[in-house]
Amino acid sequence: MSLEDKAKATAKNIEGKAQEALGNVTGDPQDQAEGKAKQAESEVRHTVENVKDEVKKKLD
Repeated sequence: MSLEDKAKATAKNIEGKAQEALGNVTGDPQDQAEGKAKQAESEVRHTVENVKDEVKKKLD
């Protein structure tokens, strides 16, 4: 996983957690859902990059 992609995915995860927490505090279900969606997107990005890394290792 490139360092830049990893940083972006981590930032998206943190953003999602913050937004979900804000939604929990304010009782806003839309913020909660958007926060969870951002966290899921981050997880997918991490998984894709990990698969790329594994394929690259096997090809080397």
